[in-house]
Amino acid sequence: MDRMLYMAMNGAKQTMLAQAVNTNNLANVSTTGFRADLEQFRSMPMFGPGAPSRVFAMTEKPASDFSPGPINTTGNDLDIAIPDKGWFAVQANDGTEAYSRAGNLQVAPSGLLTNQQGLPVIGDGGPITLPPAAKINISEDGTVAVVPLGDKTGTPQIIARIKLVNPANKDLTKGTDGLMRLRQGGVANADAAVKLVSGALEGSNVNVANTLAKMIDLSRQFEMQVKMMKTAERNADQTMQLVRLA
Repeated sequence: MDRMLYMAMNGAKQTMLAQAVNTNNLANVSTTGFRADLEQFRSMPMFGPGAPSRVFAMTEKPASDFSPGPINTTGNDLDIAIPDKGWFAVQANDGTEAYSRAGNLQVAPSGLLTNQQGLPVIGDGGPITLPPAAKINISEDGTVAVVPLGDKTGTPQIIARIKLVNPANKDLTKGTDGLMRLRQGGVANADAAVKLVSGALEGSNVNVANTLAKMIDLSRQFEMQVKMMKTAERNADQTMQLVRLA
């Protein structure tokens, strides 16, 4: 009886965790450059005194969905998108190098080029700082050029080059801040083959229809586990009644 209750309770808990991952994906359906998280159940033996006769479920996030999202033209000079494989480097809050595809960039009052989260964009020599400019242009190879304020010639001046990388998907893991990092730590090497599209943004790769269908499926699984717990309770009550009669 207790085994039935334990397995049903554990299954319900893990289903709720899977639903949380699925719900987070749905909440980010409009987030620029978002990569959906994958989730899966895994059977784990329970070890303890005696033979390991019980197995419980465990929800885990083995990886992210690396399929590309749609490219939407914006016309904004500071918007960039990577149409194929690759990432651009940013400096995370903890000072480490991380990777993103959310290319809605902006210039801070200090001149620092940042992403929408306010994280500095990394170039060949570190975070990129721009002088006051009348116009900013980002080339497909990541080169950032500006026309300084007051420059009557209108001649662009190259300031820096955004670091573009393309590590293997299996080597990447997503952090709690939504940024990608190398699983083994360290930094990825720049890759000249990665190209940008200026004046465009990549949308989220979350498939709304599939995510909603998954939500319904997980809800039904949770209801089934709750019914199992109620059945275990009824069986326990009936057993106690039989014991009293005896």
